[in-house]
Amino acid sequence: MILKGFKENSIKKYLNKLLTNREVSVNNSEVVSLGVIINVDEFDDFEVFDKLADYIKIRPNRMKIIAFSSGKKESLLSWDDCYNPKDFGWKGAIKNAELQTFLNKEFDVLISYYEKEILELKLITAESKAKFKIGILQTDERLNDLIIKTNLKQFDLFKEEVFKYLTILKKIK
Repeated sequence: MILKGFKENSIKKYLNKLLTNREVSVNNSEVVSLGVIINVDEFDDFEVFDKLADYIKIRPNRMKIIAFSSGKKESLLSWDDCYNPKDFGWKGAIKNAELQTFLNKEFDVLISYYEKEILELKLITAESKAKFKIGILQTDERLNDLIIKTNLKQFDLFKEEVFKYLTILKKIK
């Protein structure tokens, strides 16, 4: 129990350092790739993201979805890439090679579709090399470049808002 608390504090310190040193890039490049982070404990309908990608004209092979669960991986056999707290080490170290590959990929847009304040989810969002990050309202506004305040169940509204703002920012045509 005590070690878990120390580990959590070391991850929090690392996350705060990442967010403090974060450089926001401003460019008008068109969106051609999409990364999505979801918490399957809150939202497990990954097919809506295929529709979102189609709606903003992103090819299916240029989209990647990863899922996080606080539970065990075995219960989520339908997911190829599902991670849990055991995939994270001290000081934010990523123990899973597939998760590290996702984080190193420079997506044009990263969508963080979760509401719960879970340290590991925030770490994945912060550590991602994505150029533009979109998320649902969080307590730490440094995580995302664009925050859309919707409920998880209002995905159609979220989709419309993403489309609207990406069009305004000239990231899609």
